[in-house]
Amino acid sequence: MPRLRADFEFQVHAYNGVNDMLPKLPKRLGAVKHYIQPSHRIVVVRAEDRKNCQTPKRQIEAIARKAGSRPKGKHGPFEVLTRIAIEELEAWFFGDVPALVEAYPGVSPSIDKQRGFRNPDAIAGGTWEAMERMLQRAGHYPAGLAKTDFARRMAACMDASRNTSKSFQVFRDGILVYEVRLIVTRLQLSRSLLRARRRRRAVGVRDVRRGRLRSPCLR
Repeated sequence: MPRLRADFEFQVHAYNGVNDMLPKLPKRLGAVKHYIQPSHRIVVVRAEDRKNCQTPKRQIEAIARKAGSRPKGKHGPFEVLTRIAIEELEAWFFGDVPALVEAYPGVSPSIDKQRGFRNPDAIAGGTWEAMERMLQRAGHYPAGLAKTDFARRMAACMDASRNTSKSFQVFRDGILVYEVRLIVTRLQLSRSLLRARRRRRAVGVRDVRRGRLRSPCLR
């Protein structure tokens, strides 16, 4: 998140896979509902290795509705944004090859030009397994891919604007577009308040000139 916007404030609630998350999600959303602020949003991210993002997305949105939260739709306000990492989260890391090269010397900078790696969301045979094999060939993680360490090192090098993973782009844009809309809404509100204040001041000036002092402060 800090790589998307440095001023974002966020909390992460991690689960031990989808089978751990789904049973606990209704209680979590129900609890958050009582103290969430109007400007806050809940982002639910899960991996899906069946290339079908709509089924798990609808499942999470149904859980959100049942918990009393509004999932994101085409229009209108929302509280829950659901995003799916197609295949596995490692697909998002394959989408930023310059970050891979920076974090792990020895990784080929042209890996995304090779057959089977051109589409990060469609790497066959398991995305994290492919990542592990590639990193081990470059001399990293000989005992096996340490996912937490790997994620931290990659996150420090990633540039969200250049990521070629389509599912990551949807995740990124879902957050940034909401932030832009929120800023625009605040700007429109500020302009509306400014216009209202100007109208009130103009009316007050006319009333003073006409001898009608409507404001209690002027009486």
